[in-house]
Amino acid sequence: MDIYLPVAEMSVNLFWVLGLGGVIGFLSGLFGVGGGFLLTPMLILMGIPPAVAVGSQAAQILASSVSGVLANLRRRAVDFRMGWVLVAGGTIGSAAGVGLFNLLMRLGQIDAFVSIAYVLFLGIVGTLMFAESLSVILHSRRPTPRRRRLHQHNWMHGLPFKMRFPESRLYISALMPLLVGAFGGLLAAILGIGGGFVMVPAMIYLIGMPTAVVIGTSLFQICFVAAITGFLHAYNNHSVDILLALLLIAGGVVGVQFGSRFGGRLKAEHTRILLALLVLLVCAKLAYDLIVPPRDLYSITVT
Repeated sequence: MDIYLPVAEMSVNLFWVLGLGGVIGFLSGLFGVGGGFLLTPMLILMGIPPAVAVGSQAAQILASSVSGVLANLRRRAVDFRMGWVLVAGGTIGSAAGVGLFNLLMRLGQIDAFVSIAYVLFLGIVGTLMFAESLSVILHSRRPTPRRRRLHQHNWMHGLPFKMRFPESRLYISALMPLLVGAFGGLLAAILGIGGGFVMVPAMIYLIGMPTAVVIGTSLFQICFVAAITGFLHAYNNHSVDILLALLLIAGGVVGVQFGSRFGGRLKAEHTRILLALLVLLVCAKLAYDLIVPPRDLYSITVT
């Protein structure tokens, strides 16, 4: 059963799109990640134009992040003051990213840019995840070393504009979370990535936030950044296909339930190495499509 996507200007199989949303939801529940960094390249591999894939992904991220924030609010695991600073940075990063995205669209280079950026990004992330997970598995039988502090103050924490964040028990420069939020907003605007798997380590190791409030605060920031990014893409680039986003959300809601149940049966290091292999597989397919000539070669000449 085919359905026409008005913004993407193409017909797709309804069950394929719902299935893709379900697979991404399953992976989100299994690995504990948002799935945006996998959904966008998979949409591209399905034939969805990269500009539409990136723009429509923001709506899907917003829906999944709202449900996550509500769950963390019930556990009082959200640092609102830190979250608003991250949102301010994310707004700046989103605006800059959408502006760059619009420029690349006018130059006709957005498809190539998004594909190359994903090859580099997924290649680096997948390699690092695989190496770290493999190291944990190989050294799991050794005696557990004395745990070091996850975070230590450095020169960045001596910057001006210091603020107190009672929920995170921090007194640091607001410039640090502002920059972290801006980077997350830039990723969301250009690559359609929620940024959770980048934001969470940055919030722990750079900002120094306690792990208990990191997830909820990250999701709080992602909600606003995804909404702003989606609006800017729709207004400036007209690249948000609501029908595509709704189908992905419907499939994801079902898939995440099964993924959450299955994920509890695997060890953490095993799930991470499986995710790393999946990331590298998607990266290899994108790289292959960039290198191999298309089946239908043609040229346009002026006569």
